[in-house]
Amino acid sequence: MVDPRGFLKVRERELPPRRPVPLRLMDWREVYEKQSDDALKRQAGRCMDCGIPFCHNACPLGNLIPEWNDLVSRGDFAQASERLHATNNFPEFTGKLCPAPCESACVLGINQPPVTIKQVEVMIAEHAVGLGGLEPRPPERLTGKTVAVVGSGPAGLAAAQQLTRAGHTVAVYERDDKIGGLMRYGIPEFKMERAVLDRRLAQMEAEGTRFRPGVSIGTDITGEQLRDRYDAVVVATGATQWRDVQLPGRELAGVHQAMEYLPPTNRVAVGEPRPEHYVDAAGLDVVVIGGGDTGSDCYGTALRQGARSVTQLDIYPKAPGERSEDEPWPTMPKVFSVSSSHEEGGERRFSASTQALVGDEHGRVKALRVVEVRKVDGVWTPVEGTEQDIPAQLVLLAIGFSGPEHGDLVGQLGLGTDARTRFTRTPGYASGTPGVFVAGDAGRGQSLIVWAIAEGRACAAAVDEYLMGDTALPSPIRADAAPLTA
Repeated sequence: MVDPRGFLKVRERELPPRRPVPLRLMDWREVYEKQSDDALKRQAGRCMDCGIPFCHNACPLGNLIPEWNDLVSRGDFAQASERLHATNNFPEFTGKLCPAPCESACVLGINQPPVTIKQVEVMIAEHAVGLGGLEPRPPERLTGKTVAVVGSGPAGLAAAQQLTRAGHTVAVYERDDKIGGLMRYGIPEFKMERAVLDRRLAQMEAEGTRFRPGVSIGTDITGEQLRDRYDAVVVATGATQWRDVQLPGRELAGVHQAMEYLPPTNRVAVGEPRPEHYVDAAGLDVVVIGGGDTGSDCYGTALRQGARSVTQLDIYPKAPGERSEDEPWPTMPKVFSVSSSHEEGGERRFSASTQALVGDEHGRVKALRVVEVRKVDGVWTPVEGTEQDIPAQLVLLAIGFSGPEHGDLVGQLGLGTDARTRFTRTPGYASGTPGVFVAGDAGRGQSLIVWAIAEGRACAAAVDEYLMGDTALPSPIRADAAPLTA
């Protein structure tokens, strides 16, 4: 530690400033400005280098957080990058998109604001770009073994990079026209600009990973053909089957799933031609059903399109401002948070349940019938006298994902499924079919990006051992590992 009393001298969290709301609503650029190195060193210097670093346990990747905090506080970004990349292939992704369970488990957080671990992480990655830390690391020799990775989200990309660096010839298949999965088209540009993804993909290509976008496994190439062509197959298709609502008026025009709305708008945001099914919120009253991150993404996107009003509905009551007694440290508490999108306008409503979608004479949605609810004996129960209609010409459903899409791939690769429609696998990521492995949300169910990368790395180790008899690749978690935070 540079200063053993650093956490006593600097007691407050300091995050980078966000661009002014009127300015950022005019474009799609990331909302955060660059944080000064001095501020970053001060925050890293708050880390207490705990004897038992609970942040390690809270992070599925086992990131060596106290080590790179210490290095940053000393100004040694090169070594900090080495320690960070030792456990995380894509720290710039997690630093921007992960909800940071590590910060909830920070020991300093017991009685002070925790260390800004997530911000330190992303700034180490940004410094690595200038320091040559993203230089390709191709293998010294090839093994002659081939691996197909189906899906190019964080789990698939992490598995592919690890296996490529182990010397295997890896091809990543993606059904969309570009590589990246939901990081490409599901995450708005104002949360993570595509240049951040593209520079990492360029590194992977230079290392030898081969990308095959625009190929749907199961139709363009069958599962049997894939198994004949490759020595091993990793299924990392994610949990992209969205949840729906069964409400009167669900069939009305103007009601869309979040993933019908976000990908086309994200394409336009980066200069691609407007897709046929583009949904424009300009001049409309928009209601987003769902209080999570995807709902927040829809919220900020609609504001940038020029919506007349935006309302986000959350069935849960407003969370407390601080950790409650039944969510003790180091669990990840449910506390009230304000995303960058929520700062930009609109309204959030809590304890709100949609009863029906109301249409006009042309079959388009014109309002939502909403009622306040309370939980009684575990059941959401309407509060009498609270029913009202909210004007809405565009309704976006952002209520999560139920599991992976199945299609022909399941039968062709002999994949089993469980009661939650997830693909079944052993603790070693192996499916019931020899040589076929399952990683990420496809086997885990909808989860965090940090879990996807951790599973991709662990699955790569399992595949390497299957192909070579043993492995030197790190394996951070078992496939049946449960989150260590609530």
